Amino acid sequence: MSTPQAHAVVEAARSFITAEGSAVLDIAEQVDESFVKTASLILNCTGKVVVTGAGTSGFIARRAAHLLSVSGTPAFFLNPTDGLHGSMGALRADDVMIALSKGGNSAEVNDLVERVQGEGVDVVALTSTPGSRLAQLADIPILLRPFPAADPGGLIAMGSTLAHSAWLDALALVLMRARQYSWTKVHYTHPGGAVGRLAKLPEPVEPLDIPNLTTAG
Repeated sequence: MSTPQAHAVVEAARSFITAEGSAVLDIAEQVDESFVKTASLILNCTGKVVVTGAGTSGFIARRAAHLLSVSGTPAFFLNPTDGLHGSMGALRADDVMIALSKGGNSAEVNDLVERVQGEGVDVVALTSTPGSRLAQLADIPILLRPFPAADPGGLIAMGSTLAHSAWLDALALVLMRARQYSWTKVHYTHPGGAVGRLAKLPEPVEPLDIPNLTTAG
């Protein structure tokens, strides 16, 4: 390394990336029956899957909705503020909402959740705060413990949002396997970019049975 200062910068970056990786790996140990309940709920959903979140969680929610759709589970992102200004009218009783909030006390997210539940929508919540309003409201609360070393100052949701993304990615994949959603369909709905130019598709995804569990509680 050219200078001690440059070396310190590289080490700082490596240390933080390692912490973020550890936060993602920590999620694997927390996957439990609540994950299975969520997968079962969504697999048997006859309506829409809607993902919501504010701030950084909103960006993760938008990403999750995209990847669910790409892998065979139609989903869309709903900004919670827009939802409270009338867009929640798109939801019906056979829909499922996935709500993201690390702290679980984002007023706009919780107000939206409470209102859509009043319309019969089932809500899955990803949060790191067991006693939060969101955790208490949710039909299926997903309580993912915080990993402070991966969130600068314990305030900037960097590693925690990556970890929540990993949980949601796993959900998208198990649903893809359960549906036996084909690469041909992925290719057809993704004609742009490198995916669209592929001449040979991967082998089919391995089948996976998701048990039909009670959706609430």
